[in-house]
Amino acid sequence: MTAVLALLSRFDRALLAVLEVICIALFAAITGILTLNIVVRFFPVMSMHWFDEILEMLYGALVFYGAAAVWVAHEHFSVGDWLSKRLPGKRSRLVYRFLVEACSLVFIAIFFKYSLDLTLGTTEMTTAFAMPKSWLYACMPITGAIMVIYSVKNMLLELRAIVRDDDTVPTS
Repeated sequence: MTAVLALLSRFDRALLAVLEVICIALFAAITGILTLNIVVRFFPVMSMHWFDEILEMLYGALVFYGAAAVWVAHEHFSVGDWLSKRLPGKRSRLVYRFLVEACSLVFIAIFFKYSLDLTLGTTEMTTAFAMPKSWLYACMPITGAIMVIYSVKNMLLELRAIVRDDDTVPTS
């Protein structure tokens, strides 16, 4: 069991590193395009008719990949963080955290299903670059799948803590 947890922990770190690199690259691209737009306003050497389209795509992807990175690291804000500390007894806190994870899983599973339907079902093309909008939407089911997997993982860890009556749930 320890070897499996160590392997999963390495996978978690690798996935988190990939998501962080993606987020940094997206943020750098957004910064570059915004800077270019400012420069072009003062020195009109080219048209930026594609500006909104690309910025929308990059910003949306940054939000979803960033959310997945926070989900993998298990560092997202939760109402349960402050509420569970006020519950009496260790077992009630563990059960509450499990229920919060279960609600999160339901939400993320619905998000994944509908984002996958949207991505696979769209036939629209972008205006400026005439590329399929499904490419733009792909970040949603990809990150949704990552979050579903990690919600299931977190639920299993919470369930294990309930069975063991252990308040310290490992993140891997």
